Amino acid sequence: MLAPVPRPPGSLALRCSRALLAPRARLSVLALLLLTAAALVVLYEPQRLLSSGWPRQTDGTGAVMLFALAYGVCTAAFVPRPVLNLAAGALFGSAFGLTAAIAGTVLGAGISFTLGRFLGQEALRPMLRGRWLTAADGQLSRHGFRSMLAIRLFPGVPFAAANYCAAVSRMGYVPFLVATALGSVPNTAAYVVAGAQAGEPGSPAFLFSAGFIALSAVAAAVVAWRKRHHLRAPAPAVEPEPEPERAPEVVGGPR
Repeated sequence: MLAPVPRPPGSLALRCSRALLAPRARLSVLALLLLTAAALVVLYEPQRLLSSGWPRQTDGTGAVMLFALAYGVCTAAFVPRPVLNLAAGALFGSAFGLTAAIAGTVLGAGISFTLGRFLGQEALRPMLRGRWLTAADGQLSRHGFRSMLAIRLFPGVPFAAANYCAAVSRMGYVPFLVATALGSVPNTAAYVVAGAQAGEPGSPAFLFSAGFIALSAVAAAVVAWRKRHHLRAPAPAVEPEPEPERAPEVVGGPR
């Protein structure tokens, strides 16, 4: 009788690791992380900073850095940035509040982009069908910096949604982060100034920031309306590569 062939050591661990690293398994991990983050946001309500203020034990540069860190984590967990920007201005004033808000914005965008790229891209890219999704993916992949800069300058696309969409595309890290940092400054500054001047709603700074927020929203709507035909247009067909010509076969060799 033949002896049973022993299995190679570590085969079970190898199969488990392959299953955990499969695209759909990583996508499930991403969905679980996002659901947990959203539940924690609902449970702890970080927007209470606007009413209760920052803990008295932290102040100065340490408080600004801690707020920037919390800002980044909160934006990755779908907390609306306008709420955090108002809180930054109310807690730290215009200058330090803007610094903390921009640092937190870039940090949160980087967290979301990293999670989406390593946990969701491989599983989600095959699902990019339809004219709108294909056109958006092509725009982000081919013109990453320009597209992300426009998204950040004109409000309308949710911050977290833009981060994860960019992660699924083929956009690079550096263009994404640089466009986020530059494009987020105007609207972030407007909200931070509004938060810093909230005690004086009739002041010129508050009125200017509120007007800028309203004007940027109207401009975003106009741009989206004028550019709608780009997304409705069918995606260009990819021409198949011509097959290389084969050399004619010689029937029979020299005798």
